[in-house]
Amino acid sequence: MHKNKQTGIKKIIQILWSLFLNGLFTILPLTLTIALFKFSLKLLKGWLEPINTVLQKTFLAHIPHSEILIGLLFIILVGTVLKIFILRRIVHGFESLIFKIPLVRPVYSGIKQLVSAFNMQEEKVTFKQVVLAEFPRKGLYSVGFLTGELPTELAPTKDSRYFNIFIPTTPNPTTGYFIIIPEDQIINVSLTRQEAMAMVISGGIIVPDRFAKAEKVL
Repeated sequence: MHKNKQTGIKKIIQILWSLFLNGLFTILPLTLTIALFKFSLKLLKGWLEPINTVLQKTFLAHIPHSEILIGLLFIILVGTVLKIFILRRIVHGFESLIFKIPLVRPVYSGIKQLVSAFNMQEEKVTFKQVVLAEFPRKGLYSVGFLTGELPTELAPTKDSRYFNIFIPTTPNPTTGYFIIIPEDQIINVSLTRQEAMAMVISGGIIVPDRFAKAEKVL
């Protein structure tokens, strides 16, 4: 009788624990999403604090998060300016001055090229294709972006074509590794650059729906 009572209590505890886990894993994604947006909003407001200080003296102080609105309008204005051919020369002239500063030039140039590579609207696509490469050692594979073919003069051997591959790191894809591998070691995959980037940033947690659905069917 005593053992049956203990068994019954244990089953009730197991059921309650199972219900708790179901509820937790149902609420957790929403909670983490809200927390992420809240953190991002707080970080953004911190960056825009100088604008908020100026707005406190205007009627915009009564509008919640008005500094974010002003920041968005400023970005749109910059985009509009770059579309105007005459004003684009001014921007290029300003960048030319930056490139003449010894310490600032390599940092700005590197960041600008990397940002341009991630810009999907660029006419010239820097990240041409998503591939798999055997990296960092044999038997391990990493998601990479093919950036171009290595000039023959720089190739380690002349009997094969070599390609430049950028391997982004998780969860910060703005850093990574630059590797050079022969053509026959490149594995093509049917991933878009956006899908590959989502997989890299999430550490493989986020998988494109078209593959996830195919996996469920199997």
